Amino acid sequence: MKNLTIPIKYGLAIGTALIAYFLILSLFGAHTNPIYSLLNGVLAGYGIYEGIKHYKLLKGEKFKYQKGFAAGMLSGFNATILFSVFMGIYASHLNPAFLDNIQWRLTGETGLGLFLFEVIIMGFATSVVLTLSFMQLFKKSWNTKDGKRHTYNKEEKK
Repeated sequence: MKNLTIPIKYGLAIGTALIAYFLILSLFGAHTNPIYSLLNGVLAGYGIYEGIKHYKLLKGEKFKYQKGFAAGMLSGFNATILFSVFMGIYASHLNPAFLDNIQWRLTGETGLGLFLFEVIIMGFATSVVLTLSFMQLFKKSWNTKDGKRHTYNKEEKK
């Protein structure tokens, strides 16, 4: 992708929104409850959708599915990396007791490495699913006369 400004810009915006939301939750002491992380998907989804939409507007008729998919994925991945770095700093330096207070750990201690791995995996998985979903809205339809040329019809072959 020649133009990386869209994934960087939207990745920073999504990551910043996720960090701000987490800090707002921490003001109310709700940042350890996993139910509030559901809004992370909404924030990431909105940013990924807007990033793909902006890329499509920029490219116009030259918009290709693969490039739009890459724009969405890179936006989500950039946001995930930014948010993971923040969470690493937060959990290790700003609030070391955070990992002991997380309500979703089942047994034993949750180490910083495992916690960051989970944050990264959840962020990447969310980015993949949301990008695949949104690209269905942006791809060209094959329900046209031109699209019918690419389908197999037994009656036309006779």
